[in-house]
Amino acid sequence: MNDYRIVVDAGHGGSDPGAVSGNLKEKDLTLKAANYMYDRFKELGVPVAITRSDDESLTRAERLRKMTNTFGNDSKVLVLSNHINAGGGEGAEVVYPLRTSSALPAMILDAIGDKGQIKRKYYQRVLPENPSKDYYYIMRETPNTTALLIEYGFIDNPKDQVKLQNDLLDYVEGVVEAVSNYIGVPYKKPNQTDSPTEANTYTVKRGDSLYQIARSYNTTVSELKSLNNLTSDILTIGQVLKLPGYNENQNQTPTASNEYIVKPGDSLYQIAKNYNTTTTDLINYNNLPTTVLSVGQIIKIPNTTSNVTYTVKSGDTLYKIANNYGVSVDSIKKINNLTSNNLTIGMQLYIPEGTTIKETDYIVYKVEPGDTLYKIAKKYNTSEEAIKEYNKLTSNILKVDQVLQIPTENSTNENNVYTVRSGDTLYKIANNYGVTVQELMNLNNLATTLLNIGDTILIPKQITDF
Repeated sequence: MNDYRIVVDAGHGGSDPGAVSGNLKEKDLTLKAANYMYDRFKELGVPVAITRSDDESLTRAERLRKMTNTFGNDSKVLVLSNHINAGGGEGAEVVYPLRTSSALPAMILDAIGDKGQIKRKYYQRVLPENPSKDYYYIMRETPNTTALLIEYGFIDNPKDQVKLQNDLLDYVEGVVEAVSNYIGVPYKKPNQTDSPTEANTYTVKRGDSLYQIARSYNTTVSELKSLNNLTSDILTIGQVLKLPGYNENQNQTPTASNEYIVKPGDSLYQIAKNYNTTTTDLINYNNLPTTVLSVGQIIKIPNTTSNVTYTVKSGDTLYKIANNYGVSVDSIKKINNLTSNNLTIGMQLYIPEGTTIKETDYIVYKVEPGDTLYKIAKKYNTSEEAIKEYNKLTSNILKVDQVLQIPTENSTNENNVYTVRSGDTLYKIANNYGVTVQELMNLNNLATTLLNIGDTILIPKQITDF
């Protein structure tokens, strides 16, 4: 009888953010990974506990107690501690204790690699002052468990930043599959039923055999061979097998409204794969609280085919991106299901196509003696940055009789845009415009009152500029 138990750990949390890069925090990513992993092991019927399921601070003693109190402290207790690396490298790593073999760590790293992440290494790390002990306390102070530390990527590597935001849950699903195979629990894709139905296929992975697949899906080797026209038992990694009940029309395309109706056997992972998107995109786009789906549930598919994809760079703002593409901030937020104006370097945004800047969206202005960008921007209710970007200016220097195109989109919006200058504070700006600091923070979705030179701040339009 299988008596493995699993403790899922979300590294850091609360007042301890872990590694940080821009708006990305390790504690948020590990919580997302841990909650997904916990739900998946519950679906598979594996006894599972979690150290934290929200953004709470855990002392060392509290974390250790949660790791050992629920299921005890023996080798059949698997502690899977989720982490994000830092230091500029790229790819995934798995650290395992001195007391255990490398079999499970190797399987986990291979599984993450199969999902598209670079595989760095699986290794043991010793305490410098005592090489007979493990470096990490979750291994050193849980002496009988099989405790692993899983690093999904580097938070300060631009390539990994994109992967961690788009594909993290795919990597976690790989870990779930690897662990399931290791402990002898039949692996099923998310929300997959015991009796495969019309939408089911199976993608062959390393170590698979026809016998194992047939057993997992309650069928026979002969039936699998017949259904897939196989003349031998030899399989190839990546080969797609039809399962009993397979429907040739299963790979439907999204409807005109880009909606998909969940069928028996569907999983977020498979839907994402079918429509060339990611599990994370589907979760964010549909505001899903969990990966569990219900038959008949409608899933909206991001319309990536008819939109430009833009990768956020350092210094980008939604206003700047919208202005560059001739669209509105609201249209970008709507198509990406954004609830705030906050962006993260490496984030991928869909930009709606078909919207161009019309001639009526700007006015022609000839520079007069004494003019400055600030003066012109103030006069036409726009910003210096907007004029520079619109005219591709590399400096603030103007020449008399120089012809400028002044964007007028802001004149129809409900808010003005103010560009932060040296010496500005949120209090000073609020006071100058006759509003409160809290009103500005709410309007701009600001978490703190800290400002950077060049930041753009939305100001309620009914307030007169100074």
